Amino acid sequence: MMEQQVSQSGREFDDVRRMSGIEIGRLIRAGELSSRDAVEAHIAQLERVNPAINAVVATRFDEARQEAAAADRRLAGNPAGDLPPYFGVPCTIKECFRLTGMPNTSGLVRRKSVRADGDATTVARMRAAGAIPLGVTNTSELCMWMESANQVYGRTNNPYDLERIVGGSSGGEGAIIAAGASPLGLGSDIGGSIRGPAFFNGIFGHKGTGGLVPNTGQHPIAAGDARRYLCSGPMTRRAADLFPLLKIMAGPDGEDGGCVAMPLGDPERVDLTGRTLVNLVTDGRMGQSSELLRRQNEVAAALKSRGMKLKTVELPELKHSFDIWSAAMHASQEESFAAMLGEGTPVRPLREIGKWLVGSSDHTLMASLLAVTDVVPKLLPGLTSKRMAQAKSLQTKVDAALGEDGVLLYPSYTTVAPRHGVPVLWALRLHMPWAYLGIINILGLPATQVPLGLDDKGVPLGVQVISAAGNDHVTIRIAQELERDFGGWVPPKLASIALSGGD
Repeated sequence: MMEQQVSQSGREFDDVRRMSGIEIGRLIRAGELSSRDAVEAHIAQLERVNPAINAVVATRFDEARQEAAAADRRLAGNPAGDLPPYFGVPCTIKECFRLTGMPNTSGLVRRKSVRADGDATTVARMRAAGAIPLGVTNTSELCMWMESANQVYGRTNNPYDLERIVGGSSGGEGAIIAAGASPLGLGSDIGGSIRGPAFFNGIFGHKGTGGLVPNTGQHPIAAGDARRYLCSGPMTRRAADLFPLLKIMAGPDGEDGGCVAMPLGDPERVDLTGRTLVNLVTDGRMGQSSELLRRQNEVAAALKSRGMKLKTVELPELKHSFDIWSAAMHASQEESFAAMLGEGTPVRPLREIGKWLVGSSDHTLMASLLAVTDVVPKLLPGLTSKRMAQAKSLQTKVDAALGEDGVLLYPSYTTVAPRHGVPVLWALRLHMPWAYLGIINILGLPATQVPLGLDDKGVPLGVQVISAAGNDHVTIRIAQELERDFGGWVPPKLASIALSGGD
């Protein structure tokens, strides 16, 4: 065993790597921890775990160290100054977002040479709040599958079990935060891409109300109605960071026409007593594992004990969640996925599948299969109209069930993180458990992914907490309560060996 690393301030690096970002920032502003030590603690952890999980695909350690040193100098020269909440705090950024000087490929080989010459709106806002990016994290190809793997960077592995997926498309972000190498990060979610990775990696993630946070500066960018389906948002190891980060990110930027000004409530002023609680354990088509079911029911019991009132509702349209999500996405699509893969010139997906079989395609199998489906809505326009009508009916029923302040507990997936490749096999059989996540994007509701400890194999459990549009503060408050009840993020074995100074 190696000796525990200690910062210049005398604080053990292990302690720093378990804290929320907001706590790290408080200690830095109070002079109890230097930004340089906070950054070095997380760089050291990143260097230990990343070779195994392949979550961070490009780093900016030299720049981060310089920014941390500048923060420490600024604090020394003005200790009583009004400093932002994440002053000197390290973070990571999903690679699909522009971060000055860093690659911005979204896992597409044709974009290998693309480097960002500026920051995405959300990145700029995080940096203005004092955050210091350490690097960018892996995604699925063009952010459209639940395995964070591509032909540019390879595959990301789950820190709780390297043979399991991390989810997508913000999978690299979920994995590096779970591994203790970043306290917080930025993800995006159009079909569960924040909440899925947060679930599979046992951390917190928040998909805001549709239109709350601007998506400017990420690739690919949604068009039409899908601008509200796509939600940028925070991913964190502690619930305390969710709301401060959401406040920093939220609000129109003058560029994203889908983003509108919305008031944000205060989680600290949320009273759970008397609020409606709907505990839906299935969509009527796919059940969840016994352990996930048991844990979700334990959550319902915990919230009921706080004075919430259980309500039973029937939502038969949920059986069609995947079909509704697909129809809504295609209805808003201005460019085919095949054209997106070809950077404007459509690829020939069947040809790419053939090339993939012999190991010569620049695209993943799922990206090519998704491109094949481009023609389906054109062949079945009546079916698309039917699914959109079901979406409208579902929206009406969910809004009525939740009222102004109700809460919905809903599965994140049918199982804990499956092994690599399994989701592709399921998809070929038209089994799409990520529809539990995607349908919430279409409804435009805020949803917080909450970790609920580990199963008997050491793999994370969790649940989605959903509320009415504009009630982001309500779902985040419940996440804070459940963190106290169920423990929140649990460092994985891979990370805890490193955190304790082991070899």
